[in-house]
Amino acid sequence: MDLHPCKCKDSKRCNRSVNEALKVSLYGGTISGLIIVTMSLLGIVGLYVLYGGNHLETPFVIVGYGFGASFVALFAQLGGGIYTKAADLGADLVGKVEAGIPEDDPRNPAVIADLVGDNVGDCAGRGADLFESTAAENIGAMILGVAIARATGNVAWVLFPLLMRAIGLISTIIGILFVKMKNEDEDPMHALDRGYLVTDFIGAVAFYFATKIFLGEHWFWFFIAGIVGIITNILLVKITQYYTTHTHRPVRAIAKSSLTGVATNIISGLAIGFESTLAPIVTITGALIISFWLGTKGAISGIGVSPLVFGLYATAIATMGKLICAAYILAMDTLGPIVDNAGGIAEMSGQGKEVRKKTDKLDSLGNTTKALTKGYAVGTAVLATFILVAAYMESVSELTGKPFDVINIASVNVFGGAMIGGVLIFVFCGLTLMAVSRAAQYLIAEVRRQFKEDKGIMKGTSKPDYAACVDITTKGALKEMVLPGLVVVVFPLVTGYILKAEAMGAFLIVATIVGVLVSNFMNNAGGAWDNAKKYIETGAHGGKGTEAHAASIVGDTIGDPFKDTVGPSLHVVIKLLSTITLVLAPLFI
Repeated sequence: MDLHPCKCKDSKRCNRSVNEALKVSLYGGTISGLIIVTMSLLGIVGLYVLYGGNHLETPFVIVGYGFGASFVALFAQLGGGIYTKAADLGADLVGKVEAGIPEDDPRNPAVIADLVGDNVGDCAGRGADLFESTAAENIGAMILGVAIARATGNVAWVLFPLLMRAIGLISTIIGILFVKMKNEDEDPMHALDRGYLVTDFIGAVAFYFATKIFLGEHWFWFFIAGIVGIITNILLVKITQYYTTHTHRPVRAIAKSSLTGVATNIISGLAIGFESTLAPIVTITGALIISFWLGTKGAISGIGVSPLVFGLYATAIATMGKLICAAYILAMDTLGPIVDNAGGIAEMSGQGKEVRKKTDKLDSLGNTTKALTKGYAVGTAVLATFILVAAYMESVSELTGKPFDVINIASVNVFGGAMIGGVLIFVFCGLTLMAVSRAAQYLIAEVRRQFKEDKGIMKGTSKPDYAACVDITTKGALKEMVLPGLVVVVFPLVTGYILKAEAMGAFLIVATIVGVLVSNFMNNAGGAWDNAKKYIETGAHGGKGTEAHAASIVGDTIGDPFKDTVGPSLHVVIKLLSTITLVLAPLFI
C-alpha cells in the first residue's frame, strides 16, 4: 500500500480547510445516497412496466422485489456489521491495548481490515437497509392504493409513492448545494443541518403540489399527513442528536461517570440507552395516530372503500414524507466512513498535528451523522413495517375472500405467535453479539501471531501482512452470520405454517415493537459511549491517558457491536419478517 502523503486526497484537503474536506466527504457520500435510492426506484418502475403495468394487479406481483431487497439487506448489514466490529475489536485490543501503539498505526496488521470495515458496515450495510426501506414502503403503499384506485379509477393512488421518491432525489440534490461552513470555527454539523432542512423544505413544497394535482378533492388531508412524516423525521434526528452528541446531558453524564471507573461508565451507558427509547416511540406513535386520523378525514364517501383503507394510506404518505430525505441521510451516513478513513490515512502517512486535529473534528462529526442515520433508519423501518403489516392483512383478505382487520390476542395460537415474535428479537441479538465475539477472536489470534513471529513489525523494519487480516475477518464474518440469518428466516416460516395467518399477524406486531425498542436502546447506548470517549479525548475530565479515559474505552468497546452490528441489523430484521410473511401469505392460510 502506498501511503505517501500526496496520494491521500481527503487528508490533503484538510491541509487547506475543514470546510473543503467536509464538502468533498459529503459529495462522496451523496453519490452513494443518490445511486441507492435511484436504483430502488428504477427497480420497481422497471418491474412494474415489465409485468404489464396493470395498476390493480402488478403491485401484488412485484412484492418479490421487496423480499429480495430484504434478504440482501440482512446479509449486507449483518455480515458487514460483524466484519467491521470484529476488525475494530481486533485492531484495538491487540494494537492499542496489548502492543501500546496508536490507533491507525501502520504497524498494526489489522489496521487495513479496520478501515475496510467502516465501508462494509456503514456504507454497504446502511445503504442496503435504506434501499430495502424505500422498496418496502413503495410496494406496500402501492398495494394499499389498489383498493382506492379500483373504486375511483384514479391510478395516481398506486403510482404516487414512486412520484414522491423521485421528488426526494431532486430535493436532496438541492439541499446538498446549501452545505457550507460559515467559517472554520463553526460546528460542521450546523452546515449539514442547513442542507437537511432545505431538503425537507423543498420536499414539503413538492408534496403540496403533488397531492393537490393527483389525489383528488380531499388532497389537503393527505398533504398534511406528508408534513407529519417530515416533522417526525426532523424530531427523530434531533432526539438522536440529543442522546449521542457530547454537547448534551446524556453523553456528558457518561463521561463524568467514567471518573469513578469502568462499572459506573457501563451502568450510565445502559441507563441512557434504556431512557432513549421513550422519545422515539412516542414520536412514531404520534405520527401513526395523527396520519391515520388525517386519512380517515380525507376518505371519499360513497365509493365502497372503508375509511380504514384511507387511514392506512395516509400512514403510507407520512412514511413517504419521512423518506423524502433518504438520499441526504445516506449521504451523511457515508460521510462518516470517508472522514474516518481520511483520519486513518493521515495517521499512517505521518501528517502533521494540525491535519490530524482537523480530521479528528470531522471524525467526531462522522460518528454523530452515523448515529443520526441509525435513528432515522429505525424510525423508517417501523413506519415501513406498519405499512407491510397492513399490506399482509390486505393480502390475506384477498386470498380468503374474508375481512381480516382484527387480531384476537385472546386466541391461544395468536398469543403464542406474539410470544415467539418477541423472543426472536432477543435470540437474534444474542447470536449476533456472540458472532462478533467469535469473528474478533479469529483476527486477534492472527494479529498476535504476526507480532510474535515477526519482531520487525514493531520496530518498523518489516511490513505486516494486512491481506491475511482482511481475509480472516471476511471469512469469519461470513461464517458467523449464517446462524443469526437462518434464525430470522426459520422462525416466521415455522410459526406461520403451524399457527396460521392470524398468529403470524400477532408475531409481526410484537416482533416489530420489541425490535424497535431493542434497536433504539443499542444504537443510542453505543453512540453515547463512543462520543463520551471522544469527549474525554478533547481534554474533558483529564483527557487521554487518565483513568476516566481508560474506563471510557471499555464502554466504547462494548458499545461498538451494539451500535454497528446488532442495532442496525434489527432495522432489517423487522422489515424482513414482514416481507417474508407478505410473500408467503398463501402458505399461512
